[in-house]
Amino acid sequence: MATELKSYLSGKWQGGSGKKAALVNPSNEERVAEASTEGLGLGAAVEFARRVGGPNLRSMTFVQRGEILAKLARSIGDAREELIAIGIANAGNTRSDAKFDIDGASATLMYYAELASSLGDSRFLIDGDGTGLGRSARLYGQHVFVARQGVAVHINAFNFPAWGLAEKFAVSFLAGLPTLSKPATATAWMAHRIVERWVEGGLLPEGVLSFLCGPVGNLLNHLTGQDVVAFTGSGETAARLRSHPVLCSANVRLNVEADSLNAAVIGPDVSLGSEASNLFLADVVREMTQKAGQKCTAIRRIYAPSKQLDEVRERLVERLTEVRVGDPAQEKTAMGPLATSDQLESVRSGMNQLAAEAELATGGSKPLTAIGAPVGKGYFVPPTLFVKREPGATDALNRHEVFGPVATLMPYEDVGRLVELIAAGGGGLVSALYSDDRKFVGEVVTGIAPFHGRVVLGGEKLAGQSVSPGTVLPQLLHGGPGRAGGGEELGGLRGLQLYLNRVALQGDRALIQQLFPPHRPAQ
Repeated sequence: MATELKSYLSGKWQGGSGKKAALVNPSNEERVAEASTEGLGLGAAVEFARRVGGPNLRSMTFVQRGEILAKLARSIGDAREELIAIGIANAGNTRSDAKFDIDGASATLMYYAELASSLGDSRFLIDGDGTGLGRSARLYGQHVFVARQGVAVHINAFNFPAWGLAEKFAVSFLAGLPTLSKPATATAWMAHRIVERWVEGGLLPEGVLSFLCGPVGNLLNHLTGQDVVAFTGSGETAARLRSHPVLCSANVRLNVEADSLNAAVIGPDVSLGSEASNLFLADVVREMTQKAGQKCTAIRRIYAPSKQLDEVRERLVERLTEVRVGDPAQEKTAMGPLATSDQLESVRSGMNQLAAEAELATGGSKPLTAIGAPVGKGYFVPPTLFVKREPGATDALNRHEVFGPVATLMPYEDVGRLVELIAAGGGGLVSALYSDDRKFVGEVVTGIAPFHGRVVLGGEKLAGQSVSPGTVLPQLLHGGPGRAGGGEELGGLRGLQLYLNRVALQGDRALIQQLFPPHRPAQ
């Protein structure tokens, strides 16, 4: 019998009425859980979070909030094995994939717990230095960040049920805004179990976290200008959110992380077989296959000097064909299935679009025999590499993200053309450059930085200690311009600004500094 995943609203667990959405095991398509939000009082839940959760959270100092975040992080770590099993059964994760998600969640919570301890017994952030406004020092102005009196609505994607929950919640909680978290229904089981553990353990003050498991319903109709919506998902859904009548009329703050055609570049100075080239190859294969390529930070476009194109192609094909695809419960499996049947259809369709313009090097859209999976069952695709020998800015690969283990390799002749091709992606979360030629790196970074939220630089000196470009770090911004959604999350203290209101205070210097002591500037 499938597990019913209820929602935690207005301080209690509630199950929806009517038909329930099915959560399945993507390796065998068997139903593992179900959820419904039909008939739930979403307006009352939002009001409860504002009326009860808001005051409870705002009464706490940063240090007190941080102490709770540390407990939440430890709760996730204590349930690691249980959560890994859920990731295998519901999200098609290999054990390694699930650990990446779970450990990322606990690490982000712990990072913000430690950051909170450095902020002291305060409930606000000073924004920069104050300034004199008159002839004397008495007339004074100071910008301050204070907590909003609304709710943070988090709408998360299917690919990182644990990390998505934690990375958004850590920041809104520390900022002092109660949260209503809504995971993608298809893979909600892991997030549900995490919240269930937090509630069972009495780790959270009443009202500071609500959890909606199932369709969003009319939730957004209950928001006001004090509320914040943080969304991760497709550009198509983001466009609907931007035009939502309530979000528009009330000027609800909206942060979007959407599609991203991330790139990886190997420089002309890098010899194949060197430490830098091995780092490049390892990162590309990892980012193509981890979570079956279902990562917003996965590498979709690969660029190599024209003279090295064929050799890079051979080395990538060699590594990709060694990746064993199958049921992630099987020990030999290195890459599991896509998360849903819709994902399978979308990825196969995207592969066919790319195949119409590029040469298939390995993989493809045809069904495959997966390790340990029933014949004809499961949402499996192989790691797939295309080669586009004469790339252009208007190519399909620059317009459409195939959200699976799929990337296209392309040549470049000079920096100008390389920058033009990368920029044609319309804006991304992260791209990576592997080179020790400072002039080349400087020109490329200068050219592509306006189109990215993060640029990763790899080379010989960092080959043994680099972090894969697809790893989202809480210390650095996560987001990007254009196609990537235009949003910004994380980035240390910068992330809190999404959930705070900046106000300019103008008046007597002594009074302002008494009310808001200049303890620490926001960064």
